[in-house]
Amino acid sequence: MIKRTLTRKLLDSAHKYPVVFITGPRQSGKTTLARMSFPKYGYVSLEDLDKRQFALDDPRGFLATYHSNTIFDEIQRVPELLSYIQTEVDLDDTAGRFILTGSQQFLLMEKVGQTLAGRVALLHLLPFSLSELTGTTPADPFRFEETTRERKKPEYSLEQILYQGLYPRIYDKKLAAHQWLGDYYRTYVERDVRDVLKIGNLDAFQRFVRLCAGRCGQLLNLSSLANDCGITHPTARQWISVLQSSFIVVLISPHHANFSKRLIKSPKLYFLDSGLLCYLLRIRDSAELRTHALRGAIFESFIVSELYKAFSHIGEETPLYFWRDRTGHEIDLIIDTGQKLIPIEIKSSRTIVSDFFDGLRYWLSLKCNPQTTGVLIYAGDERSKRENFSVMPWYDCS
Repeated sequence: MIKRTLTRKLLDSAHKYPVVFITGPRQSGKTTLARMSFPKYGYVSLEDLDKRQFALDDPRGFLATYHSNTIFDEIQRVPELLSYIQTEVDLDDTAGRFILTGSQQFLLMEKVGQTLAGRVALLHLLPFSLSELTGTTPADPFRFEETTRERKKPEYSLEQILYQGLYPRIYDKKLAAHQWLGDYYRTYVERDVRDVLKIGNLDAFQRFVRLCAGRCGQLLNLSSLANDCGITHPTARQWISVLQSSFIVVLISPHHANFSKRLIKSPKLYFLDSGLLCYLLRIRDSAELRTHALRGAIFESFIVSELYKAFSHIGEETPLYFWRDRTGHEIDLIIDTGQKLIPIEIKSSRTIVSDFFDGLRYWLSLKCNPQTTGVLIYAGDERSKRENFSVMPWYDCS
């Protein structure tokens, strides 16, 4: 089994909270992680119709049967059970009583917030990070620009990783990525999201998701998306929110010294798995990525997702932003650690040219900017130091 970075945080949380809830997209490895981390716990899958009916018909009797040291898998199938779990842990708040797993859904997370606030540790498990897949020590994202890396180039090429994505089952079962991702999209993304939203018009929703893929790495323009799909602006906003809560897309906000401005300006849209992004863009072979018109956006989305995982898998909020001024100067990504800002430029070229550092040079030259260094991540293989910038190959990002 590939070791998951989240394991340490999971075990630590189970020593502090009566309930630990592992959320994340379907097929990200939640069940495997829970069962391997707690091998002596009982296991109940609420996908099992008999168990699910038992929990629905007699929740108190169900919890009397499985009263402690139990993993409840796919808890979103019986969200009503959360209220009864609350009663149980209020009577006995022994740490680690229940481990819950479930695909994050809009209504489920609202229920968790209402019933288990203060009693539950909420952890997010995403698909493999590159460091997990290659068995290397993950970088400390809070010291990203300082971390010394001596990693070997992975056995997979960059184009293979971008095309296949990092869902565990593709690598565990050695499956054809395009077919598996197509099945995943149809059976999970369409089904789960449509169930939550009660969408009747499948064509409009499919068009919406593919248009999001085509706008990856761009500022989110909900009015444009709504017009192109023939839906209302509020509907587009709701659909984006559920794609976020289902860990399909992530929105990165602009960075401002004034925190309130970060909340009202347009964010950038990215996908959390490059393989699913490639599928939605109808890319059918990894070789296409060498010259594809959206190679830069796909590569940037991959780097953003890797850094997003780096924070999520240690149980931290993701302090990722971008920066852009009115004159067109831009920084692709900024990590705000609270004590410092780490500016990152992302380039899909295998060759470094001086122009790549222009955005970093300008940003560092701004008045009242105490930062003196920055990072360039590119599609090549060599580490180097240019001026006062760290140059990292793509496989150092995780």
